[in-house]
Amino acid sequence: MKLLLIGGNGFVGRHVVSLSGMYEVVSTGSECDVSDWTSVAGLIERVRPDKVIHLAAVTTLAESFENPRRALDVNFGGVFNVLSALQESGFEGDMLFVSSSEVYGHLPESALPVGEEWRLKPASPYAVGKMAAEALCCQWSLNSPFRIVVARPFNHIGPGQSERFSISNFARQIAAVKLGIAEPVIHVGDIDTSRDFTDVRDVARAYLLLLDKGRSGEIYNVCSGEDRTIRSMIMCMSEIAGVDVELRSDPARIRPNDQRRVFGDHARLSGDTGWRPRIPIDRTLSDLLDHWSEKLDA
Repeated sequence: MKLLLIGGNGFVGRHVVSLSGMYEVVSTGSECDVSDWTSVAGLIERVRPDKVIHLAAVTTLAESFENPRRALDVNFGGVFNVLSALQESGFEGDMLFVSSSEVYGHLPESALPVGEEWRLKPASPYAVGKMAAEALCCQWSLNSPFRIVVARPFNHIGPGQSERFSISNFARQIAAVKLGIAEPVIHVGDIDTSRDFTDVRDVARAYLLLLDKGRSGEIYNVCSGEDRTIRSMIMCMSEIAGVDVELRSDPARIRPNDQRRVFGDHARLSGDTGWRPRIPIDRTLSDLLDHWSEKLDA
């Protein structure tokens, strides 16, 4: 069985590959521009996959605000190109599209833990593209010869994540303190907001289970089902590393009107696939610190 990971050379894709022992895996990165139909069609024709996971995206909210047209071309147009290229090739296998919990937008406390049926109010070009692509996948599944499943992941963290993302950035700073190459000061924004964090290896396992067992045309939250404050994550990492750090507020890092709490409900995912998060948060943070310690020490 041949599994094609579109956008599979990044953080999440590498972990999916490590768990994909039953498949012959083909991963693509920047060499395939999903916003270019010809590029996508050529890829599908060359690989002739049995299963597809579509991960390619403009990945951060900041990038999408800087270039909203590009975000929509990739996050929505790229999914259209993949679906149409698969259909034209005669594909009859299974496809998983990876969306984002950002499609929910600002959530009231009464909505938590949020389930898949909650109304969507995307607050960024990134999220608009993801929401539109979800709708396209659900519509396409109604008369498609292949299965199409949508994953809606919440925050996921772990070894290998870019320092552009907050927890990985804090892990890098703490690892630098432990190695003695930085002062014991961590520059922070509002760290008393809370988010739903899942280990990337649990997320990768959820994707593979959904590819095999998810219902076509269905959307699934991928989340831990609980929230943790950013402050608690920093404190846990400093304790694991055995260092004392000063938390110094940086006004430039504070986002006005940032949501206080977010966490999701994974009952649909668990019910259809048997998935549960397995990796405890302290192991996730320890592995993330080890990753940065090795990288900085090198």
